[in-house]
Amino acid sequence: MAISLSIGKKATKLTKPQQLMILAVFGTAIFLGAAIAVVIYASNKISFSASVIVAQDQSIVSFSDTIKNIGICRKPSGQVYSDDELKKCSPNSITVSSVPNTLRSNIIQNVAANQALESVPNTSNASCVNPDTGKNYTYDELEANYTEAENDGDDKEIAAAVDLLESCSALRVIPDALPAYKNEEALLASVDKIFRDSGTEPESLSPTEETDWATFGNNLYTISVRLAIESNTGTVYKLLDNVERSIRNFNVERATITWSSNSSIDLEARATAYYMLPTTLNISTKSIKPGGK
Repeated sequence: MAISLSIGKKATKLTKPQQLMILAVFGTAIFLGAAIAVVIYASNKISFSASVIVAQDQSIVSFSDTIKNIGICRKPSGQVYSDDELKKCSPNSITVSSVPNTLRSNIIQNVAANQALESVPNTSNASCVNPDTGKNYTYDELEANYTEAENDGDDKEIAAAVDLLESCSALRVIPDALPAYKNEEALLASVDKIFRDSGTEPESLSPTEETDWATFGNNLYTISVRLAIESNTGTVYKLLDNVERSIRNFNVERATITWSSNSSIDLEARATAYYMLPTTLNISTKSIKPGGK
């Protein structure tokens, strides 16, 4: 005997309050999700803006410290320079007394007054001769000239006094000893002067054709010359002594010495001098991206 069972489907109908409740739940969920998204976006935006502001403040402080330490402008009224203070700043008219304990003041007051460097007179510049004494300016005379220009407050007089300090005081010895660019003519002139101071003339004197190489942080470069002399022992010894005592450093890398039958010496040598490229202020760029990258 077969039995069949039929199960019927009954549709459940939601009441009006139940429908409203479900719509309210869906609406609340959508609103909450949108609110969370807005909060996350705003938080990221605020975080990114804060990172930019912090980096900007660091840059401003760094630039201000550089200007302050070098002595380009007088000290700011606050921690950093304002726009008005930078606009009013005139580096060429700033006096050393107004920027104490800076690179500028240390160079003019300490390096320029160095007696060991000042002992090497500048005989090639007629402007360095004091017309009142007929001798080269001393540092005290140059400082008095600068102080007088400061007191007068004339920008042109101050600039002229600074130029005189740079050209005639011990400061000019520094570029003489280590020039800021490759100048073969000046190097050959220096070597020729050493020969003349030694009481002789070179048999030959010429620059080498070898490529410069850099060392000490890729900023110190070499420049070499070849020289030859034939003279007596005393003159050659005096020449080598003057090369050693020269304010510009010479490194004699190779030398060939031949004694002749007439008591003279033939000397052929390769000497290397140095020059250093100017130091510049490197400005770097920092990129800030959303998300902390």
